[in-house]
Amino acid sequence: MTTPLWVLLAFSIWTLLVLFFGVGIYRVHRVLSGQAEMTEFRGGVDEGAPIYCRAMRAHANCVENLPIYAALAVTAAIAGIDTPRLDQLAIAILIARIGQSLVHMIFPETKATVGVRFAFFSAQLVAFFWMAIIIATTALAAQMP
Repeated sequence: MTTPLWVLLAFSIWTLLVLFFGVGIYRVHRVLSGQAEMTEFRGGVDEGAPIYCRAMRAHANCVENLPIYAALAVTAAIAGIDTPRLDQLAIAILIARIGQSLVHMIFPETKATVGVRFAFFSAQLVAFFWMAIIIATTALAAQMP
């Protein structure tokens, strides 16, 4: 299995961990302790402790970016494109994703933390585009006579 596919698996696991630890434990604790009813957690509504709201947003960020990364990793694998640069970019995406999620969940929102999160997000965007360019140019070059 290629590094980008391993990173896809790790990205998926990270998304599940953010859901479980950031969202699930909070909800289960509130319900089991009698502090909330199971029906109180409405989708798309920012309510609850600030740390819970940040965890919800961190999970949503993971879910929003996972399909983009998956498309790149799977396209590269199907096309048989496996380069050291793709490996490096895939690992950079995973590190930036974990960093962005952790900053989002752990630290209260300030100008500094928003700036750090944006830097992590920007690194991912650059790496997504760079991977796409490598995949497209390599696939096109392989099709040239």
